[in-house]
Amino acid sequence: VEVPRPIHFLPPPMAPNQLSQMLRTHATAYAPRSALPHPRSHARSSQGRSSRHVVRAGDGGSIDMNIGGDIGARDPYAAEVESNFASNVLGNADTEHIVKPPEKINEIVGLAIRKCVPCEAGAEPLELTEANKMARQAGVGWAVTEDAEGKLRVRQKYKLRNFEAGLEMMRRVGEIAEAENHHPDLHLEQWNELTVEIFTHKIGGLHENDFILAAKIEKIDISDLLPKKKQKFWA
Repeated sequence: VEVPRPIHFLPPPMAPNQLSQMLRTHATAYAPRSALPHPRSHARSSQGRSSRHVVRAGDGGSIDMNIGGDIGARDPYAAEVESNFASNVLGNADTEHIVKPPEKINEIVGLAIRKCVPCEAGAEPLELTEANKMARQAGVGWAVTEDAEGKLRVRQKYKLRNFEAGLEMMRRVGEIAEAENHHPDLHLEQWNELTVEIFTHKIGGLHENDFILAAKIEKIDISDLLPKKKQKFWA
């Protein structure tokens, strides 16, 4: 008896793009969940992202996904950019205010060990760039400002424990000013806020002497004049 041969039905020839699409669909169906793109990441990938990643499936297929290019914070919306939400940022724009040289260097080249010298006739006041550089050498908190006439001054503010502490601070500053024969303007406001303002009247601006005096004032021990820190309790 003749046994009939099995009949094999072959699929019709497929175009290369059709075969690629079939393999991609098959790979997606059998790929692990961790390999599938996140819906939001997939939506963003259609916006022209250039980075692509190929995940291989067990049957040799592959799927193209945009992963790795969208990790991190999202881009701001147009309305957020127009609101200038980043313009009011608390804190300092740089870290120059906390970058300090070793204390031993101040004993050799620091402003505090120098003496104020008589201002020579015809001396030019310091420019703003040089004044800012010397203000940082004087100590943290000393800032160069302009008065109503546009003349530069260097200023520091102290918040003290009470009115008597403010008067004592003025006395201690006065002792140094007398020793250097260079006198600052002192303003005690709000009964406990002392502003020290220094400039050289003779040249109508800032001189090196002003920063030497500021550095010497910065060396005053005022720990007993400052407000007491409130004790913090942690639950």
